[in-house]
Amino acid sequence: MDAKLFAQAITKYLIGLLLVGALIFLPAGTFAFWQGWLLICILFLPMFLAGLVMMKKSPELLRKRLNAKEEQDEQKTVILLSGLMFLAAFLLAGLNFRFGWIVLPAWVSYAAAAVFLAAYALYAEVLRENVYLSRTVEVQEGQKVIDTGLYGIVRHPMYMTTLLLFLSMPLVLGSILSFAVILLYIPIIAKRMRNEEQVLENGLDGYAEYKKRVRYKVIPYLW
Repeated sequence: MDAKLFAQAITKYLIGLLLVGALIFLPAGTFAFWQGWLLICILFLPMFLAGLVMMKKSPELLRKRLNAKEEQDEQKTVILLSGLMFLAAFLLAGLNFRFGWIVLPAWVSYAAAAVFLAAYALYAEVLRENVYLSRTVEVQEGQKVIDTGLYGIVRHPMYMTTLLLFLSMPLVLGSILSFAVILLYIPIIAKRMRNEEQVLENGLDGYAEYKKRVRYKVIPYLW
């Protein structure tokens, strides 16, 4: 095992865990926010297990995703907007629990948790299918068009899974107000995909033909 890679991964994992915990429980004003604990469990336990698997099976992919830095100004804007969106959504969820603005039934949180875990499984499948997958918009050396599996259904299965993940998170937290905020993710990823497809079409052989074969970007027959 690469000790340096493990230290880097566990450090980022713990920072993420503490940050999300603070964003959930501080505005809630209590650790009794049970939906917050539910989200942390379904988010960070699979993430830890996935990290261990990647460390063993594909350390280069893990290293690439940990060290990814967006170079394009347009994509930096997308990342900033996404960060602000999540900040607002988590704060609203905590405040909603504290003040009881709109209380959703418990089954909504459990159903959303099931959707979240199913999307996590799809996320793992996308990582398995596409070894070139990156957190940044780029064309890598030796990269080829992937057009099998989920990539034979939609051109951006990673965005399909993140859409399911992100839209289910505020419902796990029991906040319809946060869900309304997370809907902003749709125009945000639409902006990112436009730029990403332009980069791929210009730099990746066969991508223009792939776009003609696979018509839908994110949701079959809809988008």
